[in-house]
Amino acid sequence: MVTTKILKKSKRIALVAHDHKKADLVDWVKFNEAKLITHDLYATGTTGKLIEETLGVPVKRLLSGPLGGDQQIGSMIAEGDIDVMIFFWDPMHAQPHDSDVKALLRVGVAWNIPMACDRATADFIMTSPYMDSEYETIIPDYSEYLTRPIEDEPA
Repeated sequence: MVTTKILKKSKRIALVAHDHKKADLVDWVKFNEAKLITHDLYATGTTGKLIEETLGVPVKRLLSGPLGGDQQIGSMIAEGDIDVMIFFWDPMHAQPHDSDVKALLRVGVAWNIPMACDRATADFIMTSPYMDSEYETIIPDYSEYLTRPIEDEPA
């Protein structure tokens, strides 16, 4: 059985950037201002503050990534509360919270949300006709991981 979910016309977009990518994300946000302000925006720590200052619209700000913000966004994805994630991550600098970063990317893929990790992919997502309309997405079925039989204990 295939389960689907309708992403509404107004998407819930998570915006995340590592320190060396914040300026790139802010530049991208400026370029996409007209489209972004029609959606609900969420961001981690400082990134959220920079986006609010750039766009002049409220951004739901979560904790800084290393302090749990990445995990908060991952939880929101798993709960179905984030529709799209734009995460400008830095492949050239080690991150002290690399395990959180990998977990966040894994959750985004696991729940089949549109996700961009670089400007080119983010541009493709933002220019997709699906960004301005409803979209029916397939929700993966992970029930086999939740219903494993309990083995009998030895006598």
